[in-house]
Amino acid sequence: MLRKTLILTLLIALLTACAPQATPTNAPASTEIPTLAPSEETAAVSIRAASTQSANVLTFTDGLGREVKLNEPAQRVVSLAPSNTEILFAIGADSQVVGRDEFSDYPEEAKSIASVGGSFGEYSSEAILALEPDLVLAAEINPPELVKQLEDLGLTVYYLKNPLTLEEMYGNLEIVAQLTGHQDETSALVESLKARVATVDEKVATITDKPVVFYEIDASDASKPYTYGPGTFGDLLITRAGGVNFSVAAGITDPYPQVSLEQVVATNPAMIVLGDSMWGTTPESVQARAGWDVLDAVKNNQIFPFDDNLVSRPGPRLVDGLEQLAKLLHPDLFK
Repeated sequence: MLRKTLILTLLIALLTACAPQATPTNAPASTEIPTLAPSEETAAVSIRAASTQSANVLTFTDGLGREVKLNEPAQRVVSLAPSNTEILFAIGADSQVVGRDEFSDYPEEAKSIASVGGSFGEYSSEAILALEPDLVLAAEINPPELVKQLEDLGLTVYYLKNPLTLEEMYGNLEIVAQLTGHQDETSALVESLKARVATVDEKVATITDKPVVFYEIDASDASKPYTYGPGTFGDLLITRAGGVNFSVAAGITDPYPQVSLEQVVATNPAMIVLGDSMWGTTPESVQARAGWDVLDAVKNNQIFPFDDNLVSRPGPRLVDGLEQLAKLLHPDLFK
């Protein structure tokens, strides 16, 4: 029961924010994104951040089209999403984070920061106010109604939209850097991330034999597990890592489909990646499922546990997820 509660808490909140179109009524959600043509991060910043400085006031346009003003880069920040917390730490603004949502658990140091709630989407406005933040950093897992509620309390809130590509993720890092005054550190970080992605792109560029990958999100009902469909981060990273997403191969259009054994058998994935390993799903439990023994992935022991946080949180660790998936799919290229 605890596992199901946590899955629904985390994944339904993420799906509400990030699914590009309609989502299954009873599907556990995850983050993600419609895949569009890659755009330059500078364009993402200009279109979606558009900050200007006039008379010592920093003015931004956030993801909801709201004008957000700061007298100076924020020094006391409350983060309402794990992805935001990871971004703040990655760009060197960790000492400015005074509050975080309940599920912000990376890096380890983040756990020692005061929690303001977030379980079942419920945040404590009293706890947030008590921290006296000069900026509350929201994300797409937070509904616009929450942003308005906090703004009505006199708080300054910036709503950070999810990126649509890895390139736009770089732009989000630069937005948060401007909000917190860490442009120099972030420029170096972005260049490092770009170089790592370029290495993966170069290695997989000539691959012609791309394995079909079944990425499992949740198998609470093992006969009908959930997976990533088109237009999600899972789909984006599998494709960029040199694979073919099972859902695309099966002709599924739902971003978070619940699939049958018949669909899995018909597509016959060469690899199974267990994003739900954090809930106790193991390669052995997959091998023991009725009817799964006919799959190539099961016959060849190509079943791998995976940290789904590297896929579902739209921050710099998406690059970690890309690298790890590429190594799983094409180990000979990454020796």
